[in-house]
Amino acid sequence: MARYAMVIDLEACVGCGACAAACVLENEVPPGHNRLWIRQRELGEFPDLTVEYRPEQCLHCENPPCVPACPTGASYQSEDGLVLIKYERCIACGACIAACPYDARFMNPAGYVDKCTFCEHRVKNGQDPACVETCPTGCRVFGDLDDPESPVRVLLEEAERIDVLRPEMGTSPKLLYVNTPSKRGLAAAEEVEL
Repeated sequence: MARYAMVIDLEACVGCGACAAACVLENEVPPGHNRLWIRQRELGEFPDLTVEYRPEQCLHCENPPCVPACPTGASYQSEDGLVLIKYERCIACGACIAACPYDARFMNPAGYVDKCTFCEHRVKNGQDPACVETCPTGCRVFGDLDDPESPVRVLLEEAERIDVLRPEMGTSPKLLYVNTPSKRGLAAAEEVEL
């Protein structure tokens, strides 16, 4: 069974937002909501400034705090590690939203909690998630962490540094960053378990 992950090369990300637009179109995300977003911040001091663009979304954690928080079992983890929601079982209580340390879930106006699914419907058909397919710089890579031939595994093995958001949470995210310009809020490669 696959163990899916996404790797984002922050050195290659230009903050264009094509991934976010593709996500909205592919998943019919309601206006005013996002399954993924891009944080922008300035690093350094004048005149040596640079901008970091960091796409964020559900991290499909190996130890997702949102799953046990759900009282109905609507939030669950699939055999391949994706953290998903059975929308018909969701009672919109918001417990999973409160439990997520990454603010990756939102209340869909249709009356259920929503979030990134790594485009599970596409992955089942052998396709990459829409955000990966659309990225003009190729900074997003998706694949199986357990497959040594997977583009994700190859990229991680070549990376000098692998980072995750909020490593102190112990969630083992499956959204990983390489070529990170800053260390603030992220863990170094030796702290990241694959």
